[in-house]
Formats: sequence, C-alpha cells, structure tokens
Amino acid sequence: MEDIEKVGIIDFGSQYTQLIARRLRELGVYSEIYSPDDVEQVLNSRSLKGLILSGGPQEAHVDAQHLTVHQSETHIPILGICYGMQLLSVVSGGKVSSTHTREYGLQSVDLQIEDPLFRDLRADEQVWMSHGDSVTELGKGWETVARSGDGTVAAIRHKVRPQYGLQFHPEVTHTCSGERILSNFLDLCTCKRDWNAGCYITQAKEKIRKQVGTGRVISLVSGGVDSTVATLLCVEALGAEAVYPVYIDTGLMRAGETEQVRELLTSHGMDNLVCVDAKEEFLTALTGIADPEKKRTIIGDLFIKVLEREVAKLHGDSKDTFFCQGTLYTDLIESGHGCGKQAAVIKSHHNVNPPIIRAKREAGLIVEPNSGLFKDEVRRVAETLGVPHALAWRHPFPGPGLGIRVLGEVTPERVATLQQADKIYLEEIHAAGLYNAIWQAFAVLLPVQTVGVMGDKRTYGYVVALRAVTSQDGMTAEVFDFPHDVLGRISTRIVNEVDAVNRVVYDTTSKPPGTIEWE
Repeated sequence: MEDIEKVGIIDFGSQYTQLIARRLRELGVYSEIYSPDDVEQVLNSRSLKGLILSGGPQEAHVDAQHLTVHQSETHIPILGICYGMQLLSVVSGGKVSSTHTREYGLQSVDLQIEDPLFRDLRADEQVWMSHGDSVTELGKGWETVARSGDGTVAAIRHKVRPQYGLQFHPEVTHTCSGERILSNFLDLCTCKRDWNAGCYITQAKEKIRKQVGTGRVISLVSGGVDSTVATLLCVEALGAEAVYPVYIDTGLMRAGETEQVRELLTSHGMDNLVCVDAKEEFLTALTGIADPEKKRTIIGDLFIKVLEREVAKLHGDSKDTFFCQGTLYTDLIESGHGCGKQAAVIKSHHNVNPPIIRAKREAGLIVEPNSGLFKDEVRRVAETLGVPHALAWRHPFPGPGLGIRVLGEVTPERVATLQQADKIYLEEIHAAGLYNAIWQAFAVLLPVQTVGVMGDKRTYGYVVALRAVTSQDGMTAEVFDFPHDVLGRISTRIVNEVDAVNRVVYDTTSKPPGTIEWE
C-alpha cells in the first residue's frame, strides 16, 4: 500500500498497538505497524503523513536507542504515547524516572494550554493511564500541556515542531475523548480521510496482478470470511480461470457448511473449485484421542498432509503457481512476522508456518490479499465484493472446527449430535434478532452424561453447554446477557430434537479467567 497516504505506528511492544492502527483506520486513514528498526525507512516514505510511537514495557531512561536526535527532528507530525512520550523526552535531553507515582486505570487530567491536538476537549478529561515511569524533566524545546491530579506530566508538545506526547492511552475506549484526540492528530497530519473498503480492493487487485502476472493461483478456502475474501480478490484480479480454490471437508464443519461454501464460490464463477471429502480420514485419525492438544496437532498435521496431496494433483510445485490464503494483519503480527514486534510472539497460526506454506513464502509465491486488514475490515471488503451479509459477518470459527468443541473423544455420532444442537442454537439466536449483538456463539458437547426424565421414562443423555460472548477483538470477552425466554426456547428445542441430549447449560465465564473456546 505504498501509494496510499498513511500514518506509521512504531511498535515498542504495547498491548494496545494494534488498537491504535484500528482506531486510525476507523477514522478513514490507512495505518501500518513497523518495527523500531525501521524508523528511518518509514520517515523516508513519500506517502507518510504522520508517525505514532506506541507504548511499551521498556524503560526510556535506560533504553532509548530506538530513536535518534536526527530522526526526532523531522517536521512530520509525531505523537508519542506512554513509552513513546518518554522516549521523545529522553532523546531531546529530558529525564524520565521511576518514582512512587504510578498511575493505572482512570485518571483525571487538567489541560493547561489550548492546542489543536486537544480541540473540543474539556479543561479536565478522564483518561486511561498505565505507567510506572514518568517524565520528570522536559527536554529542550518542549512544554507541558496537561498534568494529572497529582501533578504528573500527562501531555507535552514541542514549541516549534508538530510533535506531541501523551502519558495516557487515547486508543482505548476508557479515555473518554480519545477518538477526538486521534482525529485532531490526523487533522494536524492533513490526512484526507478517504480510506475505505473500495480503496483497499483497488490497491489489492493491482498488487495481485503485479505479483502473479500470467501465473495461476491455488487458493486455500475454509468456508470462513477471510479465505473467501482472499479468493474473491484473486478472481477479481486475475479471472476465475486462473484461480483454483481448494476446500477440504474435515467432517468437523458446522451443519451444511460444505454445501454453503460450494454454492457461494460457484456463484462467483469459480468452475475450478476442488472440494475434497476427507471426513473419514480425519474422524479415523481422531479415534480414541481425548487430549485437546493432541487433537489440535492431529487435525493440523493431517490437514497439511491432505493439502499437499491435493496440491500435487494440481501440479502446485510449478514455479508459476502461487498459493493464496486468508492471512490477516493480526495473524502476521501475532506470529512475529511483518512488523518486527518487540513483544514476544503471541501464538503460531496454521496459515503462517507450515512447511508447504513456508516453502512457497521463501520462493515469493504466497499471495495474501488480506495481510493488511483487520477482521472487521475484511468483513466490509466481503460485502463490497458481494458476499451475503450473513456470511460476511458470521461469527469466528476455530481452525480445528468441531474437533475442539466435542470435548473428549471425537466420533462421527458425537459430531453429528453437536452439529444438530449448534444449528438449533444459531437458528434461535437469529430468530430472536440477537446474532449481530453477539461476537461469538456456539455449542459444546461435554464428555459427560446425566440422568433425565422424558415421557415418564429415565434417560441418560449428553450435556450441551452454550457459549455466547461480546468482545471487540477476542482478546477479552464478556458473557452475553441472554433473555431467559430465549435461552428457554433454545434448551427446549435441543432436548426435544436432539435424541442424544437431555440437559443444556449456559457458560457464564468471562475472558479472563476463562478462554472463549473450551479447548
């Protein structure tokens, strides 16, 4: 996206760095996250309109090598957040120290100087603080704009250059006027605010054409919105005849999902679609396996094995054959790719590191049209490409599928039972008009059976647990407050219509301490 004006974000390891990027994009400006090692390169980018220095766990007074005096003297607008502010202070000759004044959570700050960055804000604002170190002496050319209640420096500005520092985090929703502050910063950067899904589609198609040329693409599709969008972008860019979507039915999909995938892709002219029926292979491989990590490993390894077999049939080792996958920006960041994140790798993603993918990546034969997008942006692109709203905004589904929602051993009978229960659950959520208010909802089949009474007879059936949460990005989640009458209808239908089940329970655990998935 070199030709699109953007704001760069230097990531020093803050847990909120991705949130900064999302907030800017929501305000209509494209943003990218970079490593501290790339500061000089980023500043030389012709499309750069502004720079944000993120927070981080480092100590600016002992670890300030990430920004030079030369770099800090640029006239491109800079906003330092938390550690970023402390870094600007140290580089300009100021002092940062660990004191008894630590601020975590909501704090009130007093604005002492009027400034365009704080336009339309009150004199006192509620902000979100999360720091142990503080600026105790300003650098040359800087002045204090705001202080917190105990006198700690909360915001600074340079007297000559368009540079600012905030000790608090404007990107989190707890900072009441955080969006306004970021919007004001974008005004200082003279950004056009023209970033949208259509803009991204145009740029993505141009990039695909340039990369693939006259070659062809094998696209890995799972039925989810990410791989669907990636495949559709390749078709739009290259034509359906050059794209070979490969869908592997593991037998662990939601009820009717395979048929849904086939219908959607063929409706977009994908005559080269390859649907692989591998249900028996996967279910056989999982026989007798109850440990969740072993199940994940078996499913992941077998998926790659089946994929390699099908790719070989398509002569996928050809040097003019590219692989397309639905990798998101967050996938690359969390897997330690793409931005050189200072924080530790969060987790490995199945679509970033397998050998077959790694080999193609090393050869420059990987096409990842979504690699600059966050999840919500992919959904908007999907709708723009003609994907039905219900599919574009479908709840997340784990890579191992129902293999980790059938707790204990996975058998064909238990998978079928869960598919029935899950289908009823989602039907009733849609009927109640609640689907879009929930971030993720699904049923779990527990490895226990309980006594029940049905038709004056004793029953001994399985327990189904229902899970529904609200969330922004899945990092944290709150339990969805279901109306009791809706839960009652769901429970009644599942017990009446799914023969093997005689009890339904609702999971009321938030994340943390629990996770969203059970396994």
